[in-house]
Amino acid sequence: MLYPLIFQPIFKERVWGGRELARLYGKNLPANAPIGESWEISDRPGDASVIANGPLAGKSLRWLMQTHRAELLGDAKPLGEHFPLLIKLLDAREKLSLQVHPPAHKAKELGGDPKTEMWFIADAVPGAELYVGLKRGVTRADFERKIQDGSVADCFHRVPVKAGDTMFLPSGRVHAIGAGLVIFEIQQNSDTTYRVFDWNRIGLDGQPRELHVPQSLASIDFNDFEPPLAAGKITEYPNFTVRRLVEHELFAVELVELKSPAVLSSSKPQMQIISLVGGKARVSSPDGDEAIELTAGQFCLVPAALQKTDVSASAGCRFLRVTAG
Repeated sequence: MLYPLIFQPIFKERVWGGRELARLYGKNLPANAPIGESWEISDRPGDASVIANGPLAGKSLRWLMQTHRAELLGDAKPLGEHFPLLIKLLDAREKLSLQVHPPAHKAKELGGDPKTEMWFIADAVPGAELYVGLKRGVTRADFERKIQDGSVADCFHRVPVKAGDTMFLPSGRVHAIGAGLVIFEIQQNSDTTYRVFDWNRIGLDGQPRELHVPQSLASIDFNDFEPPLAAGKITEYPNFTVRRLVEHELFAVELVELKSPAVLSSSKPQMQIISLVGGKARVSSPDGDEAIELTAGQFCLVPAALQKTDVSASAGCRFLRVTAG
């Protein structure tokens, strides 16, 4: 019998990373390393998340997909043999590279995988911004010319952001995360990134990081101008509000905010991920004995086989609820 699951985070050292995940969420980061990513739920080759609670502790998400796929996913579609989503926390103390992920119709030809994703801004320094899409009127010729002269960042649409903002990024949309941001990233299970420009930066190995200009030019949607932040339809309930952030064939994400303590029950047999943004919550199911106490920066995978799930949350609690297509 499956139950609500939490996993051991997988930390990734990045040249642009920092230590904010320890300060904000108490993550036990490796010492003296700039940690840019915490992979919270992953079924990637060589990076399979390991269960941290209950009778299945020590088993991996890869093992779950091999032995309990139907119970875990329900109607959600796997990505081949793998879990469909990859869930991360990002800590960007410096700007990330200007980059793009290949769209589905180009990915196989380029030897990569498509990646559609969304960013929920959890923490932002004053003046923080994202680079997303192209400035209106920029042509492919303009873009290629500015790659050559080192000013391609001028082609990118810049979006000022603050905590609570959301940006949706379909495959093919050029983008970069600016400095001073902590982000909840919900994405298609993929790790293909093509870098257009990396600010002439030296990598952790002391060498310039590889660029992928031909692949990037083949992937970029050159008709994608100045995309806005996700607005999200808000539905009001007596004790809480729900803001629908993303509705896509690959995944849907909503933000739930508690006005006063409440128990939110779900009786639909559907795989979901509860990602705590702030406050405290308890995830439990009458189907089993396991219950999970969550604090900010923690993630719980609720298997589809559970017929009923309760999220008991305190006033002021905020969490993302993620479902796969």
